[in-house]
Amino acid sequence: RVQLVESGGGSVQAGGSLRLSCAASAYIDGSSNYCMGWFRQAAGREREGVAAISPGGFTYYADSVKGRFTISRDNAKNTLYLQMNSLKPDDTAMYYCAAKLYSCYPGSWAEAPVFSYWGQGTQVTVSS
Repeated sequence: RVQLVESGGGSVQAGGSLRLSCAASAYIDGSSNYCMGWFRQAAGREREGVAAISPGGFTYYADSVKGRFTISRDNAKNTLYLQMNSLKPDDTAMYYCAAKLYSCYPGSWAEAPVFSYWGQGTQVTVSS
């Protein structure tokens, strides 16, 4: 069973940066067949896909974060990252790490129901 623990959230001013981490209990690396993703949920809004990375390293991003956020994975540390730059108040949300067996797909990588494993979330607050 995959267990995921997020860290790295906090409060920053607009234009600042944060790096989120997600430590996985199972062995998740380039040879493991897991798609890993970051989702976020702001107050009063639905959970939305932010970014995902396939077992082979192919990445997907929401239009709202392209060019500002970078998803990556460190195979040796079983850790997923989300580097967030040029943060905006609209990025304020609880951020969740998620994993699903097999690859990510263009038509479904941002759909929360297809992911089987979830972390508890880490709060990101961006002030103007």
